[in-house]
Amino acid sequence: MTTERKPDFVYVTYIDSTVDKVWNALTDPEMTKDYWVRHRNVSDWKVGSRWSHQDYDDGSKVDIVGQVLESDPPKRLVVSWASPADEGQPRKTSRVTYQVEPFNDVVRLTVIHDDLEPGSPMDDGIRRGWPLVLSGLKTLLERGKPIHIVTKRMDAPPR
Repeated sequence: MTTERKPDFVYVTYIDSTVDKVWNALTDPEMTKDYWVRHRNVSDWKVGSRWSHQDYDDGSKVDIVGQVLESDPPKRLVVSWASPADEGQPRKTSRVTYQVEPFNDVVRLTVIHDDLEPGSPMDDGIRRGWPLVLSGLKTLLERGKPIHIVTKRMDAPPR
């Protein structure tokens, strides 16, 4: 008997938008900069391609890197996720799955972040970061403008 590992972090939100607009917001770097805190996500989003989470003001500064593992526009995107220093270390590489699906007259976006190293700074950071990021995405798509939440670095310990 095999036992499946449960996801480490799951976030579900409902967005008053279309599946195509949500997909575009996830994959267009000019849109990602509007709801990720000071960052944009850059890739061609094809399976096997690299993606990077870049500082918006200094594109040479990259905080997260990975590879596109699955891409089924506009329904599903799966990427690996690691800090640049940990790239290539399987134990320190996690995975993010975005599932985009119609739900009645809105879109259900499910983000599953799994394979996290328990108790790591990455584990702590994503638990605080994903709700902010996805709230920003929802607000951008529903209101046409992002919310601006001033935060300290996501990997800084809480005070």
